[in-house]
Amino acid sequence: MKASPRNSADDVPRIDLNCDLGEAAGHDAELMPLITSANIACGAHAGDEATMRASVALAQRHGVRIGAHPGFEDRENFGRRELAISPVEAGLLVFGQIQRLQRIAAETGVRVHHVKLHGALYNLAARDYDLAVMIAGAIQTTDRDPLMYSPAGSQLVRAANLIGLKVASEVFADRTYQCDGSLTPRARADALITDEELAVAQVLRMVREGVVRSTDGIDVPITADTVCLHGDGPQAVAVARRLRHELARAEIEIKAFGP
Repeated sequence: MKASPRNSADDVPRIDLNCDLGEAAGHDAELMPLITSANIACGAHAGDEATMRASVALAQRHGVRIGAHPGFEDRENFGRRELAISPVEAGLLVFGQIQRLQRIAAETGVRVHHVKLHGALYNLAARDYDLAVMIAGAIQTTDRDPLMYSPAGSQLVRAANLIGLKVASEVFADRTYQCDGSLTPRARADALITDEELAVAQVLRMVREGVVRSTDGIDVPITADTVCLHGDGPQAVAVARRLRHELARAEIEIKAFGP
């Protein structure tokens, strides 16, 4: 089965490369020229006003679209621990963080192009429909209607489609998948792909064929509009460079999602 990304107007495969930045990982300046969309931490799990301003300026310099990257207010655990939260609280949490970045972006004449949840909030909303609906609604009510980057096949995608919010299905270069199309929980030893060759091969299959091999050896259908490259790993820059090279060799266009 071969799948063409939904944002392509012709037969040329196209993919957006996004990366979580503004998290003090130390690779932002090297990664920004290699990506097309930047997910900027909004002061909850990481970042502050100064890092948001610096990230917006860096993205502008390289023609990269900026996105808000809201997460749980839990710096101690980098937003990767699930916290109890109601749908209403989740909507307010996300709305407030998006607004922080939108105010900074507006000062330089840039719009917030998209929103991508971070860590535990991302995973929780991906499987909790009520939470997903409230978060999608919160995104839709912010200024200039940014689109949402969400896990392919998740409750977030379902919620976005229900309310008419533009959504890009996100896949991962360095994460493994289960037979239901969900990400392997980070607590498992096989959750991360540390082999550069395997990470690149997984992305190429997802983009060209619309499938991903699960941890139990099953090819699972998947929609790939945007690929996440984690910016906090020691090999982040090397993987990003290799992936761009291999995508170009495969004649896959690298371009931000949307018009």
